[in-house]
Amino acid sequence: QVQLVESGGGLVQAGGSLRLSCAVSGRTFSSYRLGWFRKAPGKEREFVAGVSWSGGSTVYADFVKGRFTISEDNAKNTVYLQMNSLKPEDTAVYYCAAASGGGGLYYTWEYNYWGQGTQVTVSS
Repeated sequence: QVQLVESGGGLVQAGGSLRLSCAVSGRTFSSYRLGWFRKAPGKEREFVAGVSWSGGSTVYADFVKGRFTISEDNAKNTVYLQMNSLKPEDTAVYYCAAASGGGGLYYTWEYNYWGQGTQVTVSS
């Protein structure tokens, strides 16, 4: 079983920054994918960013390109989401997700494991 624990959420003013962390523990795989999703009140859960651990390739939703960066620390089994130039519309619960093996990164159904989420609130 894989466990994901997010941290780093909080309240920040518009234009500010936050760094989310997702610690991955439990069974490990030779290759897997990690992603960040978010869910705002009244909206569907949506893709934010993803990384293919073995290959290191990263992808982003258009609305965060140039502002958010996903990165990984293999030694710490942790994936990060650096969020800069935050906007009020970035307010949401942010979730970390993981899936074993190769495959896509953009859709919730492509992931097997999910964290509990961390709240990010951006004030105007």
